[in-house]
Amino acid sequence: MLNVSFDTEALRQIIREEVRDAIQERMASNTLPPLLTRKEMMALLQISHSKAAELLARPDFPVFREAGLLIPTDKLFKWIDRNTRWVEDNTKYFHAV
Repeated sequence: MLNVSFDTEALRQIIREEVRDAIQERMASNTLPPLLTRKEMMALLQISHSKAAELLARPDFPVFREAGLLIPTDKLFKWIDRNTRWVEDNTKYFHAV
């Protein structure tokens, strides 16, 4: 039987660094505008109107309403990074027995 163990915190750190690097690389390539419209955000995240409405209604979601409804791209990626629970939700089964 194969028994694999690893340091969960080290894995989390590696993932955080890779996500940060990917975000910085994406931002450096200047492929996205600094402010996204609702439609652009929906296309980027591949979400429906109802999911977009749910996100935009959250008090912690980054929205710039002074010029209409715009989402700061850099703040969106930081928000995603802070609110992604994939690692915590999906690595609990990998703990050493």
